[in-house]
Amino acid sequence: MSDKRLDYISWDEYFMGVAVLSGMRSKDPNTQVGACIVSQDNKILSMGYNGFPNGCSDDEFPWARTGDPLENKYFYTTHSELNAILNYRGGSLEGSKLYVSLFPCNECAKAIIQAGIKTIIYDSDKYENMPSTIASKRMLRAAGVEFYQYKHTGREVTMSL
Repeated sequence: MSDKRLDYISWDEYFMGVAVLSGMRSKDPNTQVGACIVSQDNKILSMGYNGFPNGCSDDEFPWARTGDPLENKYFYTTHSELNAILNYRGGSLEGSKLYVSLFPCNECAKAIIQAGIKTIIYDSDKYENMPSTIASKRMLRAAGVEFYQYKHTGREVTMSL
């Protein structure tokens, strides 16, 4: 009997990697966010990334961040967390974990709470001082949703496709 490999990746590395890879599907020229929802027994339930709803062309809707509200992306895009929740077709997400590359906004926090997701593992918290993030954390805490920041291991992953 041989000894098993010891340098395999952790569950957090694995699922955060899936979330980051999902974010790479986003067509947004400025912000690419990915999410991965995982069951309590570490099975991937759903994934999502930020973009426009089905049927809304990536070429016809605006990607701008400023200007007329009807001519920028904010009224039209769906965030990665909400996409992952809506993409799930298996029933309840009660008790699941969410891996996401950017801390969820207040609107996504509402959906996370309502879906029954109990833990959030996030990478970046670059908007931590924004009112939407402060409100998000307030709601998540009140609803008993745990969250913690992903701890980078420094492991480098490369792929050639």
